[in-house]
Amino acid sequence: MHVVHHPSELGAILAPLRESRRRIALVPTMGNLHAGHLALVARAKREAEVVVVSIFVNPLQFGVGEDFERYPRTLDADVEKLQAAGADVVFAPAVADIYPNGYPPTTRVHVSGDVSACLEGAFRPGHFDGVATVVAILFNCVQPDVAIFGEKDWQQLQIIQRMAQDLGFGIAVLGEPIVRAPDGLALSSRNQYLSADERKTAPRLHAALAAIARELVDGRRDFHELCHDRIAQLTAVGFLPQYLEIRRPGLAPSQPADTGFSILAAALLGKTRLIDNVRVTLAQRDGQTVSAKR
Repeated sequence: MHVVHHPSELGAILAPLRESRRRIALVPTMGNLHAGHLALVARAKREAEVVVVSIFVNPLQFGVGEDFERYPRTLDADVEKLQAAGADVVFAPAVADIYPNGYPPTTRVHVSGDVSACLEGAFRPGHFDGVATVVAILFNCVQPDVAIFGEKDWQQLQIIQRMAQDLGFGIAVLGEPIVRAPDGLALSSRNQYLSADERKTAPRLHAALAAIARELVDGRRDFHELCHDRIAQLTAVGFLPQYLEIRRPGLAPSQPADTGFSILAAALLGKTRLIDNVRVTLAQRDGQTVSAKR
């Protein structure tokens, strides 16, 4: 496995692989890897012959007062995990390698519309511009055939898919399902910020979304009331919810006749910000409504 830090080093490794028509997958990460990240690597290995994993804590996607400075940097441990997982190349650039003309960059990528303005976009202004910009740079550096992103960041996945289509990257942007702890908590590098008591409470966020999913399957369509009730329950056990909404999978507002829903939430628990989502797909089979939840 190669570990490189500069785009020119990466290009020297990947150029002959492209010439030999090897299929290349990119897994973008910020490091501090856990089982959820390794599931992305496993998916990448199924989709391509060469797997490149980027590790870059991108300052452009962090807002004022967020956790850029304290975000865990664990490169040596990450490299060991990726070696065991069968990655082929680790690309771990510095800020100056990604933004060679100085930071902050004068050029940024902005994806507009409902897909970016709501939910995370409303609570973290500029966040998705930072994400879209760095992913576009990584796409140019790696020139992959396919890129794998986790579905825990469902809104981010929609934005990157839209950007890749609109800018003609010719890259298949695929989502990989959320990996959860046995109690339902979505795995996240930020979970380590939780105290012992907060960790016991944290799975209630997913439980709230799963409860709404069951109500939707049962036919309820009073979206506002469904969310309001669960927000109140989460607040009562110590969360500070920022949003909890039911939307279409593409993030447009839901309508009662819809057969697909995304239930998305973000909440503070102590000083830790947690996000999660559950998706529901309804279909008719032999006159009965059936569902698939993810």
